[in-house]
Amino acid sequence: MSLPRIGVSLPHFGSNAGPEAVVAVAQATERLGFHAVSATDRLLIPAGPHWNNDAGLPQSHVWDPLEMLTWAAAHTRRIRVCTGILNSIFQSPVILARKLATLDRLSLGRLDVGIGQGGGTMLPPFYIPEEFVAAGVPAERRGAGFVEHIAAMRACWGPDPVEFHGEWYEVPLSLVGPKPHGDRIPLFLGAITRHTIERAARIGDGFITVAVNWDDTRTQVRWYREAGGTGTVVVAVIPAPLQGKVSASVFTDAALRDLDHAAESGADEVHIALNLLPTTPDHQIELLEALAARLALPAPTAV
Repeated sequence: MSLPRIGVSLPHFGSNAGPEAVVAVAQATERLGFHAVSATDRLLIPAGPHWNNDAGLPQSHVWDPLEMLTWAAAHTRRIRVCTGILNSIFQSPVILARKLATLDRLSLGRLDVGIGQGGGTMLPPFYIPEEFVAAGVPAERRGAGFVEHIAAMRACWGPDPVEFHGEWYEVPLSLVGPKPHGDRIPLFLGAITRHTIERAARIGDGFITVAVNWDDTRTQVRWYREAGGTGTVVVAVIPAPLQGKVSASVFTDAALRDLDHAAESGADEVHIALNLLPTTPDHQIELLEALAARLALPAPTAV
């Protein structure tokens, strides 16, 4: 049983976030032979008294993931750069399609895009209403509007002239660019429920989930494959423990267990949410070095 490819989250939120930290972690990820770096999206964290943060989100602002990944791509040559997750419906499909295509061209086709339609809570309504208010997008845009947004972006990446007419989005007959580096930009859909996972199988190039419980994750991957999904399955894992000093042995043991679980579940790729650990970027790199040594990763091929 082969292990999944390994991605690493960049320092894109919290006290460690910053340009030097992103470069250091991205370059170490590449040097050590890992597959990718990733950054996720969070428009805001509510500050009202009703907010209970049932999903345990970091109580700090998140740096823009596309800007962070552009910075990481500029300082690397091989690793893929991934959004996981970017809440795509907070932006116009034309504007976001151009941003993504620009990053894909700048990185010479190294971009993978995980997208979602809000999220942020484990309980109904399963999204953060304040984000939709701040973005100027009605929450009712979720679902069918999210599907249409994807279709509009893909139209923008297709041959010119581009034209798209939908219920929520319109692209008049236009020349839209830049186009992606290759034929397309892979879109992995964030999904948890059976309905959204089956939708990912129908219209996505893969799907992304978070391994809160490995039994649930195995079920989700099975739903995706049973629905005809043949694309990439990406599983984000939260390293343990999240409190106190993290030793290399504790981290690598936990990471190897997660990789075994992910392989058993049928995941193609695992992204370790390294920035959730209460430690500095320098120590994060030491942990990655320890994991690479345990895995005996081969030296990456020069580009």
